[in-house]
Amino acid sequence: MTTPTTLNASVARVVRRHRPLMALSAAMAALAVACAAGLLLDDRTVVGAPVWLKPFKFSLSLMVYSGTLAWMITLIDRGRRLAHRAGTLVAVSAAGEMLLIVGQAARGRPSHFNTTTPLDDAILQAMGGTITLLWAGTLVLGVLLFRAAIADRANRWAVRLGVVLSLVGMSLGGLMVLPNAEQRRALEAGVDTVVGAHSVGVADGGPGMPLTGWSTTGGDLRIPHFVGLHALQVLPLLALLLAVLAHRYPRLTERRRTGLVLLGAALFTGLLALVTWQALRGEPLVHPGAATLAAAGLLAAAGVAGTAAALR
Repeated sequence: MTTPTTLNASVARVVRRHRPLMALSAAMAALAVACAAGLLLDDRTVVGAPVWLKPFKFSLSLMVYSGTLAWMITLIDRGRRLAHRAGTLVAVSAAGEMLLIVGQAARGRPSHFNTTTPLDDAILQAMGGTITLLWAGTLVLGVLLFRAAIADRANRWAVRLGVVLSLVGMSLGGLMVLPNAEQRRALEAGVDTVVGAHSVGVADGGPGMPLTGWSTTGGDLRIPHFVGLHALQVLPLLALLLAVLAHRYPRLTERRRTGLVLLGAALFTGLLALVTWQALRGEPLVHPGAATLAAAGLLAAAGVAGTAAALR
């Protein structure tokens, strides 16, 4: 059973093992509060959205992301020095990206896809470099976690597959930087202002969902990027929930919990594929068509059948 003493000891261990990532997590929490104040006090907009909304969302995401990686580093028993360096690379590159995003927000300029001026273009290229370093650092940690001797098999596969799917989610962000047909025509004509977009089938800056801003009139590539990225938290939380339930239900053995985690990873992969397919077809998340609903139904049925099989 987890007690306040053991919980405090676990938190202290995470902070001690990787201070740069935990410092980044704390800084992102403070930045989220500052950006929330900006949302209330600054009425400027960029591409149809409040100017401080993007820094607010990114700071929350990086707060959770960096804290999760700091915890995962404590699970690595071989290659600890390399793990620490990879974690530091993630922390530094993420901090650099946030500085650029906040700087552009303060200027009232778009931080992504904006090549309007030489400065905007240079900032965009720098952001591409920071996210590449962040991805590389996470990849190194993922390789080390596949070698780590994590005792519980359910936890072991939750951590490993969570990192893999998170890397896939980050990679899907690359779909947003590809120019669409209209932008390609502009580039051929020598006009270079915007390259890439969040939305598919509609222009960026149209009607969007509350807080996330995801398009309600077309596809939105931020959705698969978000879903995949946060597998890093979802699968370990699933393993934790199963471990808690196992104390009450002894029949939920390690073997069964491992099967359920693997099923959860498979279903998460299916969900990621589904929302990617939906976005690329220019279909809003909140207005799914018949094909999307049919695929979602099959995925749900597979989840029910798989759960029943895993528990037998």
